[in-house]
Amino acid sequence: MEKSTFDIVVVGAGHAGIEAAWMVGNIGLKVALINLPGVQIAETPCNPAIGGVGKGQLVREIDAMGGLMGKITDLSAIHYKVLNESKGYAVQSTRVQVDKERYSVFAEKFLRENKNISIISAKVVKINYIAADCFEIRLENNDLISSKAAIVCTGTFLNGKLHIGAEQIPGGVFGCDRSDSLISICPVIEASKRFKTGTPARICKSSINWSKLEKQNSEPTAQNFHILHNDFERFNQQITCYLTRTNQRTMEIIRRNRNIAPLYNGQIKGIGPRYCPSIEDKAFRYQDRNEHHIFLEMEGHELDSVYPNGISTSLPKEVQNEFIHSIVGLEDAQILKYGYAVEYDVVDPTVLNFGLGHKDFHGLYFAGQINGTSGYEEAAAQGVISGINASLKILNKAPIIFSRNDCYLGVLIEDIITNDRDEPYRLFTARAENRLFIREDNTINRMHCYREKLGLHQDIDQFQNNYINYFNLLEEFAESYFFKSNDLIMHKFNNNGYGVIDARLSLSELLKRAHLDPVKTLSQEISDQLVKIDYKIIKSVAISQKYRGYITKANNEFENLNKLDALKINWKLIAENERISNECRQRIIKTKPESFSQLRRINGIRPATIAYVATMYN
Repeated sequence: MEKSTFDIVVVGAGHAGIEAAWMVGNIGLKVALINLPGVQIAETPCNPAIGGVGKGQLVREIDAMGGLMGKITDLSAIHYKVLNESKGYAVQSTRVQVDKERYSVFAEKFLRENKNISIISAKVVKINYIAADCFEIRLENNDLISSKAAIVCTGTFLNGKLHIGAEQIPGGVFGCDRSDSLISICPVIEASKRFKTGTPARICKSSINWSKLEKQNSEPTAQNFHILHNDFERFNQQITCYLTRTNQRTMEIIRRNRNIAPLYNGQIKGIGPRYCPSIEDKAFRYQDRNEHHIFLEMEGHELDSVYPNGISTSLPKEVQNEFIHSIVGLEDAQILKYGYAVEYDVVDPTVLNFGLGHKDFHGLYFAGQINGTSGYEEAAAQGVISGINASLKILNKAPIIFSRNDCYLGVLIEDIITNDRDEPYRLFTARAENRLFIREDNTINRMHCYREKLGLHQDIDQFQNNYINYFNLLEEFAESYFFKSNDLIMHKFNNNGYGVIDARLSLSELLKRAHLDPVKTLSQEISDQLVKIDYKIIKSVAISQKYRGYITKANNEFENLNKLDALKINWKLIAENERISNECRQRIIKTKPESFSQLRRINGIRPATIAYVATMYN
């Protein structure tokens, strides 16, 4: 039996665990990152994609705080897409398909290069809380590790059980061991409930008839996540994804096998994510709809496996074979690995504070899916926050509390610790009251003040300082530079499609014109001045100018929310309003709130709904 001592121990090396260890190591403390044997570090067991609606913003915030996710994503990226591109900049989000093998390789490489991080391959059998800020971690081989703090990031491995039809297999992901139940590992904490997630079958690339499918090309104009990378540089050859669809026959096969579907015959008890439904859920929830998109996404350059995004399932193997072969392009598909569901333990996150530390057991932190969230990005974000705050506590420094008014990190944390979740939590832009301000383009502006509190002097800090200085200069230029109406300027406005100019017009006012793209317009004007400025800064200044009036109005509405609590409301009128999501309307009908205060506190009501109702009654 060996004994060792670290400042902090991180249990689990998934997306939450690696970010927690990375932040601890960069702050300068010694950290042990314990990974279950046979499990890849930073594995992507479901869809190997990073980002998405709301999640792209979150990845950029993780990056601005010094996290790993954005950097690793760029280095392993094989397909880029900007979501909501036809909508306003505020809700546009970047989504990147990664080579899953390279993602894990880069994650481990960076972790091992940090001299403060020790990676230990072992199974944790006990987390003993000795006293406040004093822990003893026992490994399966009886080795002991002492620490001042412990961060638990066990993901879906905590008492995990896999389901493929009637088969029930202990494990966190297919082919890997699982952790024991929470109460057996950490006796001071009990799991509050079981959640469920799932994944589709993997299909052999060479068995797909690609000629029948619609191409989805990688978008060269999507920006990289990491702020120290060139915006549009690609580190790998980009691949093409493809689109196909389910059909009537597909859905009929699934519907006639309801009695042997673990999700519907009572075999699975855990609660699954509403916003990432299995193909069984789609079949039975939407009986009148037979066509659902399936995006065929490569899992890597050297891998022969394809991820069919949209048909997550736990149906028996023979049923999976049958319904997959009914899909256009997949008639002769060879299944490399069958889809499955996994049930796992989660804690009640309401026992945690804003730093993700336990309120009663000081020094004990939880991050990732164990807190009832879904998604790699949400897990990584919690890893960053727990790693930072566990470190600051040991250093006797004040915690960093992220506000929901200026970042999705704040939205995420307040949401998950305020209510015990009745389903896995997924982040959306609609969960933020201030989403016109919380955008991808202004991430550094929003997060710089938080990063500064760490007191570090790394390359990312120098970049952010320079960025803020140049941003302020360009913003001042936009507000102080005026066009005067004369023949030359009128000719320029006509050629550029700027519209009319009657007298004097500031560049800032020009950027606000509804028919103009503010980013293209400001880029053109900067080019005309023969000045070279980082595209990130141009984009952020342009969009900030465009949205300034809306943001000011939104901030005023946000500040007025607390004054509205006493208002009486007509819940029937609200429930009939089609601008409110169906999920929120269902919860309103069930609760029948009489006041605005009661509406605000209904579990699961989106902040966007609250803000809209506030506008109705203001």
